[in-house]
Amino acid sequence: MLTTTAGEIADITSGRLVSGATGDEQVTGQARIDSRAVLPGDLFAAFAGERVDGHDYAATARDAGAAIALVSRDVGVPAILVDDVEQALSALAHAQLEQARTRREDLVVVAVTGSAGKTGTKDLLGALLATAGATIAPRGSHNNELGLPLTVLALDEHTRFLVLEMGARGIGHIAHLTAIARPDVSLVLNVGSAHLGEFGSVEAIAQAKGEIVEALTAQGRAVLNAGDPRVAAMASRTSAPVVTWGIGHGDVRADEIRLDDDAHPAFALTVPEGLLALDGTRIEGGTREITLGLLGEHQAMNAIAAATAALLVGVELDTIAAVLADARVVSGQRMEVTELPGHVTLINDAYNANPDSMRLALRTLAHLGRGRRTIAVLGEMLELGEESVALHDAVGRLAVRLNVGRLIVVGDGARAIHNGACLEGSFGGESTFVATIDEALAVLETTMRPGDVVLLKSSRDAGVRDLAPRIVELTSGEAHA
Repeated sequence: MLTTTAGEIADITSGRLVSGATGDEQVTGQARIDSRAVLPGDLFAAFAGERVDGHDYAATARDAGAAIALVSRDVGVPAILVDDVEQALSALAHAQLEQARTRREDLVVVAVTGSAGKTGTKDLLGALLATAGATIAPRGSHNNELGLPLTVLALDEHTRFLVLEMGARGIGHIAHLTAIARPDVSLVLNVGSAHLGEFGSVEAIAQAKGEIVEALTAQGRAVLNAGDPRVAAMASRTSAPVVTWGIGHGDVRADEIRLDDDAHPAFALTVPEGLLALDGTRIEGGTREITLGLLGEHQAMNAIAAATAALLVGVELDTIAAVLADARVVSGQRMEVTELPGHVTLINDAYNANPDSMRLALRTLAHLGRGRRTIAVLGEMLELGEESVALHDAVGRLAVRLNVGRLIVVGDGARAIHNGACLEGSFGGESTFVATIDEALAVLETTMRPGDVVLLKSSRDAGVRDLAPRIVELTSGEAHA
């Protein structure tokens, strides 16, 4: 939360006061880019996006009580005129964080990156750290050059932990984010093929993800996945002490992951004696049995990673075990389970997708659907470049090998999933290709039956996630027919 004046913001952002702004305007709220969310005292940042230009809503924000606007062109309301609104927000966020660090020496910034699992791990960290102090870990994926500064700008005098998710679509992106908010603890989950088309190679992805540990000082901590060779190799890129985690090896580890009949993972979490926390105190070791309320083996990986980072900032092992046992999905459309009439289970994991998360989701579907019919509604995985066809084809073949009962493939970009399934050999008419979401819903309407387990999975912009409320409406209508 900001407590400043328009004049101070203008100084930080190298801006100029325009349209009647005096510099004395008191900013006492949040930085907002959505005029509909503005409250009295907020700073309204008129960000010009691909579809909506915030400048068109500056007057609306003013009417809602915004103390001042941040603009890149004068639109006739009291404002701070800057060359680039996004860059100005970054500068303001950096200044806000550095000021907060001078006021509170125990403020800890934990940053998370990886090709898959960032948001789920961030959510678990938020739940764990909240037991030890006021924590900011917003719902959803605010992991880019706009979302991260807005998260930082939510800081207030009570904040003890700031959890930041950092994404990248190219080398240098995470370095830019860490320049805004230098982490004290950097957690790297994995290096996979997400955004492969933009990076060009998995090696380039590893280079980009490792920027998060390069930002650490010698007093920080790098938390690295011992089971991913590209992540483990990042130890050489930091002067900070390294703590590893993993399955079967690593400093903090689980020897194995078990799934119950409902695909909830269970594991024994072991912490060695002798690890040093961020403040230099010695962490008490031990082993605790943990069963998650979350769905899928990959959630155990996220939980072990989050637990390792939480231990380093002072959360006790017993507390970690208790919190993880009760943890639930916070950010929607990520293995989000809805039980529908007729004992139909809907798994909405369509917030985003890459080959790694697609494989994990299909394996979870197969496990949960033992003894029941399984249906996978799959759309395109975006930004895979020249490997796109081969990677989609492999997903279709995996669906066959996992004995998924019915496959519905949506959109031309995902057609190779259907082709791969048909070519794998054991599928007959079990795979159906459709061009649109409406067609997919029509197929579900005629094929879905009581007891089915239905998975929705695609990249966000492929639109499969939009099926979830329509399926709920469809089944609710049948229940009342």
